[in-house]
Amino acid sequence: MRTSTKKIWASKFKIFYMFLLILSGEAVFVLPFVLARVFRATVLDVFHINNTELGFCFSIYGIVAVFSYLFGGPLADRFQPRKLMGTALILTALGGLVYAGSPSLITLAILYGFWGFTTIFLFWSAMIKATRVWGGHKNQGKAFGFLDGGRGLVGALFGLLGVLVFSFFVTDTQIELKPTEQAKAFQSVIYVSSAIVALIGVVVFFFLKIADNDKMQTLDKITFENIKTVLRLPVVWLLMLIILCAYVGYKITDIISLYAKNVMHYSEVDAAQTGTFLLFIRPVVGVAIGFLADRSKGSIYLCLGFLLSIVGALLFASGILKENMDVLFFISITITAVGVYAARVLYFAVLEEGRIPLLLTGTAVGIISFIGYTPEVFAGPAIGYFLDATPGMEGHQHVFWMLAVFSVIGFLASYIFYRITNR
Repeated sequence: MRTSTKKIWASKFKIFYMFLLILSGEAVFVLPFVLARVFRATVLDVFHINNTELGFCFSIYGIVAVFSYLFGGPLADRFQPRKLMGTALILTALGGLVYAGSPSLITLAILYGFWGFTTIFLFWSAMIKATRVWGGHKNQGKAFGFLDGGRGLVGALFGLLGVLVFSFFVTDTQIELKPTEQAKAFQSVIYVSSAIVALIGVVVFFFLKIADNDKMQTLDKITFENIKTVLRLPVVWLLMLIILCAYVGYKITDIISLYAKNVMHYSEVDAAQTGTFLLFIRPVVGVAIGFLADRSKGSIYLCLGFLLSIVGALLFASGILKENMDVLFFISITITAVGVYAARVLYFAVLEEGRIPLLLTGTAVGIISFIGYTPEVFAGPAIGYFLDATPGMEGHQHVFWMLAVFSVIGFLASYIFYRITNR
């Protein structure tokens, strides 16, 4: 009887543990990215900036984040994830108070640099290691599938909540909003989001614990030898390239709502709802791909994800998607999203397939992310430049040609990864 009770409690702990990982894993990025993705057109108007200037803010975030990946990775092998993650969430929420004040471009750039530190140095590698521990040897696909799929659902719910809060301040969704109405509505969205993120941070700090504490091993100290051990693995270098290409795709999905407004001529609220629809695709893809990957090899589905990204990118880049072609537009969104999110789910799920030591997961994730997430630096400015240099349909086509090129490179790297791990 006692054994049965212990198993039940262990199962409940695992479910609650994953729930907190999912909730915190997306909540930490709501302020810097989810709101900008869903309300991109609104963000540009409220802060009086253009796409290039917003891309500059993302670039500042990326520069800080790239170095935070490198140094934050070993930190995750030294300290318990709950302490690092909880602190990161609370600090990120405090940044929301500055965000709500409609800061100048310089202040906004500094704020994004601050968020680059809180969301990455303290949070990222700790979350990935905690997820890998949950998955064990046989359920890495499910672990990262639940994580990314769940994060997608949380992001979608935050987006939906944001649209609802925003719509309370809108008298007519079909007319252009006054600047004061627009600013007040978006400010309310920020305050509500910040409060929720802070609350999640407190819960994570005290309650993100796994039943079997032996699984959450930590190093006694951080050494350069650990870094050299990780760098000797060929799969680590391939994962750098795979994540880089996949993350370019993920960053490009940020402009889907803008495409809906500028090319398909949707209203501001309808464009935001399009961005939210995109977020709801992510949880379905995450869970489905996670289960499939555990039945075979994750690298196979990595290849498939990049192939779908190529198809979706070519549909947008071809210029055939125009006003009143809503069905084809949403089919193209779905194909692109499935491909991008499938790759995103699996690029850390294959750590086990690549036989990277569990104890050095944080170090490996930090090193891989140092190169893999460099799109944080260059993707935003590149996307902003294409959109502002050639406004309208043509600018969006250039962005999706960029997606096509990186997806091809990602497919080739994934195939080589599959061949190496299959030996």
